[in-house]
Amino acid sequence: MVESDALFELQQDPADTLSFAGLAELPLAELMAPDWAAALQGVEAQLRKVLAFLAGEEAAGHQLLPAPSNVLRAFRQPLAGVKVLIVGQDPYPTPGHAVGLSFSVDSRTRPLPRSLVNIYRELESDLGIPPRVHGDLSAWTQQGVLLLNRVLTVRAGAAGSHRGKGWEEITTAAVTALAARKAPDGTGLPLVALLWGKEAEGVRPLLAGAPAVASAHPSPLSASRGFFGSRPFSRVNQLLREQGASGVTWELPPLP
Repeated sequence: MVESDALFELQQDPADTLSFAGLAELPLAELMAPDWAAALQGVEAQLRKVLAFLAGEEAAGHQLLPAPSNVLRAFRQPLAGVKVLIVGQDPYPTPGHAVGLSFSVDSRTRPLPRSLVNIYRELESDLGIPPRVHGDLSAWTQQGVLLLNRVLTVRAGAAGSHRGKGWEEITTAAVTALAARKAPDGTGLPLVALLWGKEAEGVRPLLAGAPAVASAHPSPLSASRGFFGSRPFSRVNQLLREQGASGVTWELPPLP
């Protein structure tokens, strides 16, 4: 969406006052990029139900993450430009961490979540890229990396609290639409999925044959059981090149 879009400006404004009830009232075209709005039109009714649920949670006094204007942030990145899908579980439940992009945090967040620390450790092992002090992964999204959680909201301090509330239907439709894109000659557009953990592995049947790089989740509980040493970043780039696409420059700016 263009930079004059109201929701984009809200996302950039630390004083954002948009409520979840207000989010539920916005037209689909104001919530996401136009091609995503078209692709997800078939699940708009379900999305409205989820947003109404969030408004109810908010009215009951629960703190929800991420902020309302960031809930659908991943879909403000045009669908047509996506070439890598990184699937997360649900947002970080620690207040101040979740920003609407899987695994990413605000550039000012310290210390970094341990899963992200492990991602940086594997990035250094795989490509020799030193870890960054910040956890802002938005530079990846600008190159066509979609950082999509399976569930897009959570109660503060309660990981997994919004599973089974309807988000899974929305993100299933999103991954299905992503895999179904076609070039003018009818061939599929380049796409590689990066699937970390059992939850992410569950989207594999939706990929319509697009290649996937899968391993254990980078969390401290599982990283040593197959995430470390999996070389996901170089493998993704190789699979992109095999599809005629350019690889991702995984090195993040030293400072966001």
